[in-house]
Amino acid sequence: MLAFNILALVILGCADASRANKHHSAGCDLSGARLTVPANQTQLIAPTYAPSYIGIGVGTQNYTCNTTSSTYTLVGAYGEIFDISCLYGTSSFESAPTVASNVWYATTNVTVQQIVTILGLTHNSGVLGQQYYVPNPVGTGLSPKWDFTSSGATAGDPNAYVIGAKVGDLPSANSSDIDELMVKAVEGELASLVFRVDTDGGQPPAQCEAGNITVKYTAQYSIHDS
Repeated sequence: MLAFNILALVILGCADASRANKHHSAGCDLSGARLTVPANQTQLIAPTYAPSYIGIGVGTQNYTCNTTSSTYTLVGAYGEIFDISCLYGTSSFESAPTVASNVWYATTNVTVQQIVTILGLTHNSGVLGQQYYVPNPVGTGLSPKWDFTSSGATAGDPNAYVIGAKVGDLPSANSSDIDELMVKAVEGELASLVFRVDTDGGQPPAQCEAGNITVKYTAQYSIHDS
């Protein structure tokens, strides 16, 4: 419970700040914020303009075993995205990804939805929305979707979502962490670009036996609308 309280302080601090500052749809003024990406690579190209939202995703990557190759295949994901926009420019912003991952990995037999309930954020602006996969609207396979239609300031807006296509993929330096991504919108009005950075966890074991698994992960999402 102490771990939950730590995350609550981070998220609820953001929520308190958002009620006091309404200069931006995320609750706080991000006009001076800029995404920073690793140097000496070309997969992630940071926009020159500010993000609309910055959030921490807490959830699972979902895999099934390909018995032919004895490797896991990604079949989906689910994550709740907590708003940390109001923390930008503070020391808490820099530590938020570590705090979130420490909380998530310290828990057992607890779902993301239960964390949201424990923190009292189900209908609170501290939750921006959810991230999961849907059928590709312009091709085959699955595409990531960021869905802000039922949470926070955009609740009730049917267009507050984005389905994207990957345009940049930067492998993590740690083999247990999922890749950092640059995703371009193909449907929805929430954003034109979404970046997944500061990832922690989410990668499956190298080999598998028959069956499905879920692997916990956290990531920071920088959501941009040009």
